[in-house]
Amino acid sequence: MGEHDSKVAIVTGGAQGIGKGIVDILASEGAKVCVADISDEFGQKTVEDIKTSGGDALFIKANFEKSNNPKIVVEKCLENYGRLDILVNNVGIQPPTSYRNVEETPEEVWDAIINVNLKSYFLMSKYSIPYMRKNGSGSIVNISSVQGLQSQKLVPPYAASKGGVLSLTRQMSLDYINENIRINAVCPGAFDTPMVRKSITGDINDSLESLGQLIPIGRVGQIHEIGQVTSFLCSDKASYISGEYINVDGGIMAKGGWDADLQGK
Repeated sequence: MGEHDSKVAIVTGGAQGIGKGIVDILASEGAKVCVADISDEFGQKTVEDIKTSGGDALFIKANFEKSNNPKIVVEKCLENYGRLDILVNNVGIQPPTSYRNVEETPEEVWDAIINVNLKSYFLMSKYSIPYMRKNGSGSIVNISSVQGLQSQKLVPPYAASKGGVLSLTRQMSLDYINENIRINAVCPGAFDTPMVRKSITGDINDSLESLGQLIPIGRVGQIHEIGQVTSFLCSDKASYISGEYINVDGGIMAKGGWDADLQGK
């Protein structure tokens, strides 16, 4: 018996990186998982891998810069599986060219990052919660970042979006806690993901190793480590936890943050 047998989950941005780590763990614990992502290639591959392992998954192509896509994702999940128990808002962007101060940040870059990293979390929750209410229970986990707690230089829209995710998490949790819908957040630190790799100039492996030395635990995180924490928050083992966030950062925030040139997630 898996922790999430008979449950249906949506994971946004679930085709690569931290999202894939979450998808893999939820599927291994018995959940039927809708992988909502803009990448056909990686989305289909993730679903194929789950099915090969004996799980059940569906790829839903989605561009979360567009405000009509969250509703479409929820509707397609319901059409295929008939219910929704878990929502993981994970999708996030931080293009390498967006590392600028406020003066130099184009409005369209601000809008794109806020739309994907924050507005899509609001919309996905808006359209998912009615079905969780019908079920009589549900769990939402929002993937924020240590950037939402203590930022670095030159990431104003990313930091603002991740701080907003934490505030949204706390607020929504109060509105729905009496309906048995728990809403929590996870704050990743530095992880080995495609987004982090794209932000590296020079040798990737050397840079990741150097980055790891700045972290108390001595290494960057692996995607399954976020998956495990997220799965816990979605499970009955976390039945008394709502409106909280968990740092999964190798001790970064315990020492008061860090000054590396790479952002966390």
